[in-house]
Amino acid sequence: MRSKVQWASALALAATIMTTLFGAQGSGAAALAPVLVQAQSNLDPIFVSKPVVQSLPSEDGADATDGTALEDQDDASQDTPVDADTLAQLVAQQSVPGRLNSEMRCLASAIYFEARGETLEGQLAVGRVIINRAESGRFPASYCGVVYQPSQFSFIQGKKMPKVREQSSGWREAVAIAKIAVEKSWKSPVKGALFFHATRVEPNWRLTRLARVDNHIFYR
Repeated sequence: MRSKVQWASALALAATIMTTLFGAQGSGAAALAPVLVQAQSNLDPIFVSKPVVQSLPSEDGADATDGTALEDQDDASQDTPVDADTLAQLVAQQSVPGRLNSEMRCLASAIYFEARGETLEGQLAVGRVIINRAESGRFPASYCGVVYQPSQFSFIQGKKMPKVREQSSGWREAVAIAKIAVEKSWKSPVKGALFFHATRVEPNWRLTRLARVDNHIFYR
C-alpha cells in the first residue's frame, strides 16, 4: 500500500512540474533566459573601421595615407592592473628575459633603434604604433611584418636590422617598454596612432595630427 501511495505522489509531482514548464515556455521568459545569458557571456567588442585609402611612401618613419586613417582600438583603459605611480617605476619592475621570441624581439628592436635615448613615453608611443598596425587589418599582421615592411623604418637597410647592444641599459628599457606596450599596462601618450615621422622632416601628410612626443609627431 505504501509503495502505491508513494508512486501516486510521484506521478502527481511530475504532472505539476510538467504543467509549470509548459506554462513558462508559453510566456517566452523561461525559455529565452538561458539563451540570453549565454549570448551575454559570449559578447565580443565590435570595432567599426573607416574606409581604407591608398598608402603614400614614408619619409623617415611610419608611412601615411591619403585621407583619414583607421582609428585603432587602442588602450582606452589599462588592461593589466599595475602597482606603479610612474612609467619609470613600471619599467623598473619588468623582468628582462635572456631570450625573446622573434615577435617581441622585432618590437623591442624597433623601439630601441627608433626611440633610443628618448623619454619612456616616447618609446611607448613608438611601440604602440607598431602594435596598432599589426592589429589594424591594414598592415602586416605581425610585429616583424610591420617593422620589415618596405620603406617604413629608416633603420632597416637591405631588409636587415642593425645589431643590438644587448648589454646596454637602452636595450633593457626597450624590452621593458615592449612588454608594457603589448600588455597595455600603461596608457599610450598618443592613443590610436598609426603613423609618425621624425620632427626633422615635413612630409605634408593629410592626416589627423595627435601630438608631438620627443622627436616624433604622431597621427591617425
